[in-house]
Amino acid sequence: MTATLPCRSETVFIVDDDTSFLQSVSRLLRAVGYSVQAFASASEFLARLAPGMSGCVVTDLQMPGMNGLELQAALRRSANPLPVIFLTGQGDIPATVNAMRSGAEDFLTKRAPKEELLAAVERAFQRDAQERQQREQLQSLRRRFDELSQRELEVLAHVVQGRMNKQIAADLNINERTVKLHRTNITRKLAVQSVAELTRLVDEAGLFPAPGDNPAT
Repeated sequence: MTATLPCRSETVFIVDDDTSFLQSVSRLLRAVGYSVQAFASASEFLARLAPGMSGCVVTDLQMPGMNGLELQAALRRSANPLPVIFLTGQGDIPATVNAMRSGAEDFLTKRAPKEELLAAVERAFQRDAQERQQREQLQSLRRRFDELSQRELEVLAHVVQGRMNKQIAADLNINERTVKLHRTNITRKLAVQSVAELTRLVDEAGLFPAPGDNPAT
């Protein structure tokens, strides 16, 4: 028998067009202490999705309208990419591979033992907490760069390429003294002491993606 868990701040968002199964899984998860919200369609869930919602999504694969894989893709593009667990009666190998490659936490059949579902939910909760912290750290870092002026950003782009003040001045058509002033402002605003530290912060923020790369979101 599964031990009852204490009430959690995270929520399991269940998406399934099968009303009876939706109710059954909701009862199971609530019985062991999870907060649960149930939705009969992916579009209904996405309409309610907000950045502050934490937890994971348990979804069917085949549903009318938007299917589970499309829901997973929509979540990845959203401001709150919650981890996804597929719980389906119509899985196949290509769908499983596609889901896992796209970052699904697990792909289970509706006949899977409840222990497997509960274990997947716990992993998804841990993953959500970790990824949420990483996103918050990235947003905090990017806010530091928002303090820079447009010209300071231009100078910064040259600095992290290892260019000297004289080269930067020539490229930007400004005098070398002005470059030094901008560099001083950059290090002060970002609270860094060296070019190496500055370069590391730029890389972590994904500030200047290489040509052909997708900018970090």
